Amino acid sequence: MQIPALILIALLVALSSPASADPRDVLRNCQALLARAQSSGTEKPSEAEIARCRQVVRDWTLRESRMSVDENGKPLR
Repeated sequence: MQIPALILIALLVALSSPASADPRDVLRNCQALLARAQSSGTEKPSEAEIARCRQVVRDWTLRESRMSVDENGKPLR
């Protein structure tokens, strides 16, 4: 009975891993977190989360500037 429980736990961990998240969803979540960090009325995210999200947005900006097609495969130029 313990083996199926271990498999289930391993499966849940693998599915909830940030590495398996869609990269565009990570970008959107980081953009939302940075917007919340700038607003004064809401709870502030930690400095570590803000720094990580700034890096994600910076990486996406650099990545998209080198791409010749959009996410649907259509030419950008």
